[in-house]
Amino acid sequence: MLVMEWYINWVNSHILFSAFVQFAILGTIGEIISFPIRRKSIKLIGNPIEILLKIIGWGILGILIKYGFAGMKGFTDTLMVKGFLPFFKHGTIGWAIIMSTLTNIIFGPQMMLFHKVEDNLIMRKWEFTGIKQSWFTLIWFWIPAHTITFVLPPHYQIGLAALWSVALGIILGFFSRK
Repeated sequence: MLVMEWYINWVNSHILFSAFVQFAILGTIGEIISFPIRRKSIKLIGNPIEILLKIIGWGILGILIKYGFAGMKGFTDTLMVKGFLPFFKHGTIGWAIIMSTLTNIIFGPQMMLFHKVEDNLIMRKWEFTGIKQSWFTLIWFWIPAHTITFVLPPHYQIGLAALWSVALGIILGFFSRK
């Protein structure tokens, strides 16, 4: 219990830094795990400099996602208050479904494109292989996953989103084996 109290205090006291750290660690772990699954061989995701840049890239993505979640919460709430959507209280399944759907349809594609560009810059290449498949995950994976995420209190949401990225990395690793 003491660890969870520490975690909640840390996330609430260091909002952007904690988002950076959680995604830097978990996003990179997901990529490290999925890479050899896809390739059917043990191989690193890059040289040491590229790996460090990927860690930083995942951290930046965590901050972007933190801002995205906050902005989409305001957007969702405003649409509900104005009567454009049915009104649900925060933390309810109805609110979480609407929040997740809007987040993944409006914010998700741009965030994934940003991540692909970021990865292209790190790996010194310019290709967008797999971006359509990534966008499709917004429907079959991210909407259901973030529905669960948005039912939780806000201090758990970024951590769970980072964990979901590990899970998706493993799933996609098996589906895209070469």
